Amino acid sequence: MSENKTRIFLVVVDETEEMTVALHYAARRARNSGGRVALLNVIEPGELQQWGAIQGLMEQEQREEAEQLLQRLAKEVVDISGTVPTLYIRHGQPSDQLLKLIREEPSISILVLAAGTGRGGPGPLISYVVGQMAGDLRIPVTIVPGYLSDDQLDAIT
Repeated sequence: MSENKTRIFLVVVDETEEMTVALHYAARRARNSGGRVALLNVIEPGELQQWGAIQGLMEQEQREEAEQLLQRLAKEVVDISGTVPTLYIRHGQPSDQLLKLIREEPSISILVLAAGTGRGGPGPLISYVVGQMAGDLRIPVTIVPGYLSDDQLDAIT
């Protein structure tokens, strides 16, 4: 990898417990490799499409919540990696927006996801990424077990 090409670790953020593991893993990898972190939050379409004014207010509220979440998580990334992450907010289906972002941003070099720890399996996004989307990705995907502690993450990064 050339010296001027910074490795960018992309994390799809939401409110799940395992997402924090992916975030901490990516931030540690960025710190240890001279890379950076990018955070993507996708606001899924609402179900009140026919109620325009209400839908507009809901979307504004969702955007504010997404911005607050990203700011809180960005602070965690800075605390761990020492660098400010790039933040993305998109509207639509998470899998579609993820693929679109990866195609639009050639600087993104690795996708980091954490597997769910419950009975529901690894999670719908991981299932999609390693299944239908795998042939369309131009970057490697790192899937981190969602139960790892910070000490365990330190040991593998």
